Amino acid sequence: MAQPTLDAFQVIADPSRRQMLMLLSKDSLTINSLADNFDMSRPAVSKHIKILYGAGFIAIQDIGRERHCTLKQNGFNALHEWLNYFDQFWASKLKNLENLLNNKLKN
Repeated sequence: MAQPTLDAFQVIADPSRRQMLMLLSKDSLTINSLADNFDMSRPAVSKHIKILYGAGFIAIQDIGRERHCTLKQNGFNALHEWLNYFDQFWASKLKNLENLLNNKLKN
């Protein structure tokens, strides 16, 4: 059965996946070395890795017998765009408040 497609926020909602991303932000890791950081079965780690891979957060490269995981930007783009929208929203609201207060002080 195919994995359901998760959006970027569903992917990072899981604390184990967030921890995997933090570990991979420091260095490329093999799937086994990544799994060594978690108290879960290898199949459970593999499931998380497949979700991260499918959402574009990581790349997997076969080197010899080992599979190396590295971070990819793709998955983070959706998060960045969503957060950027609200950064601009609040910056605009604060600018409007600043203008209103400046006008009140001038009068």
